[in-house]
Amino acid sequence: MGKIHQLPVDLANQIAAGEVVERPASVIKELVENAIDAGARRIAITVELGGKKLIRVEDDGEGMEPEDARLAIERHATSKISRADDLARIATLGFRGEAIPSIASVSHFTLKTRARGSGSGTEVRVNGGAVTSVTEIGMPEGTSIDVTDLFYNLPARRKFLKSDAAESAQVSRIVTQLALCYPEIGFTLTSSGRKVMQVPPVAGLRDRLYQLYGERGDLVDVRRDGGDVKIVGFVAALAEQGPTRGPQNVFVNRRVVRDKTIAHAIIDAYSVASIKERSPEVHLFIEMPRDAVDVNVHPTKAEVRFRDQSYIHELIRRALGDTLGRGPAPELQLEAPAGFQMTPSTLPLPHAYPGTYPSRWTTGPTSAPSDLAPIVASSHLAPTVAPSHLAPSDAPSHDRTIAPSHEGAIRPMIALGQFRDTFIIAIDDEGIAIIDQHVAHERVLFERITERLTDGQLESQRLLVPLLIELPAAGRQALVAHAADLERLGFELEAFGGDSLRVTAFPALLRREDCDAALRALAEDLEGLDRGAGVDAAIKRIAATMACHAAVKANDPLTPEKMAHILDELRQTAYSTICPHGRPVMLRLTRREVEKNFQRI
Repeated sequence: MGKIHQLPVDLANQIAAGEVVERPASVIKELVENAIDAGARRIAITVELGGKKLIRVEDDGEGMEPEDARLAIERHATSKISRADDLARIATLGFRGEAIPSIASVSHFTLKTRARGSGSGTEVRVNGGAVTSVTEIGMPEGTSIDVTDLFYNLPARRKFLKSDAAESAQVSRIVTQLALCYPEIGFTLTSSGRKVMQVPPVAGLRDRLYQLYGERGDLVDVRRDGGDVKIVGFVAALAEQGPTRGPQNVFVNRRVVRDKTIAHAIIDAYSVASIKERSPEVHLFIEMPRDAVDVNVHPTKAEVRFRDQSYIHELIRRALGDTLGRGPAPELQLEAPAGFQMTPSTLPLPHAYPGTYPSRWTTGPTSAPSDLAPIVASSHLAPTVAPSHLAPSDAPSHDRTIAPSHEGAIRPMIALGQFRDTFIIAIDDEGIAIIDQHVAHERVLFERITERLTDGQLESQRLLVPLLIELPAAGRQALVAHAADLERLGFELEAFGGDSLRVTAFPALLRREDCDAALRALAEDLEGLDRGAGVDAAIKRIAATMACHAAVKANDPLTPEKMAHILDELRQTAYSTICPHGRPVMLRLTRREVEKNFQRI
């Protein structure tokens, strides 16, 4: 007798279900996508014990006739495609006819549905893939599906589910993604009797983002029209100092996807501005011709394949790069002291300054006066600034628009002075800015260095007497291994026996006394660089360290001309809100925030 035999239908269905139904969240994804395909305008999801005990999805879509309801339980039964050519232009979220029979084969399953215009509905009950009853019922138009005791007949699968809280979190995540992608549909999510989400239909993406995430001034609006490919969405600003890992919701033709090409393009866009490792918050919506993307490459339809992968990568990278370049600087929020109430008796008296810099501010290479600290450092008071020192031609006007570079990342600013010889205090027509002078100059030098490297190498100066530096073995080897890259930046070095390195030239932008510290920092950076990192990553790391050591330092007094030069150069940079290591360049106190705290608005 032969060894090969055909599996029973119910066992084959349970095996196939393992590819489609991974956990309760995947059940909800499939059922909600079916509801969206059915034209639903309101979808209600209910779960108990994270979906292990109960999953219920109710919608007001077009529903099904009795014959279609019976057929929907059968594998590969679908209304969404009919021939092979349809696979090249899939316009619906579902199309294989696998989800419902797969779910029904590993649960107690009840389908209730009533087609629009029909006088009654149909109920189909299935236990472990076997239909137990089909009856006529009364119900509203639409469809309701109950999935209870998921994986009751597959205990090995059930025991691998996470805790109720973890499964509930995954359910919330997938419902949030679907709600974000379909703002015209109302979503309700109830977990163990508690309403977790309730978002009515809204006009567009921005309104839905507000419903789900609240006011998000830390996100930057992305818009890119590549002709056949359009990209819109919101991404974390460069200077945002929140978690380095944020939610990444990516949609292709309104389908939730995970794609390595897109993920790499996102990381690549951020890495151009900073060497700080980051997985930023992203909500990205990509629309393209249906025949330019294949969605039939993964059992759960979570992955896609692009016809022109490199084009999509470059388009997303450039869209995000342009957006990040005009991202805002972090804003300071003022808070009045507890119990404080502004009354006529507490209003400050007018104070007129002469037509020069106020005497409280440092305007040249002198130490900050002692009475400056409580003015600037207070969390409740803004510095007293009277821009009477501005000439009429320089005074910012609120009736005209100043067109800054890079679409408004930084407006033209006027430096008022330094605070503790470390921060530049400046104003523009929209508020007050506090700029970290070292970080700002570091950003300027980093972009200057990387720009020159594209044309060749940096200018170097030779040492009459070579410099010998002793380093631990790992750091020494890291520098020697990258000697060619370091030569592009102006360093010439070689092993000199024992623990020593012999340096015969260094970059012209560095002072000789900074050379030793710069090389030690480079050794540490390169030693910690991932072994799989390429030459570009090494060069970027070296350039960032070089810029850091060549920039003006904290506690360096600056002349008004030097401050003005740094601010002007900063405006010309592509990414002016963060330094190469990811630190914010400036903090802003907006005019609105000041006026609000003075009760002018």
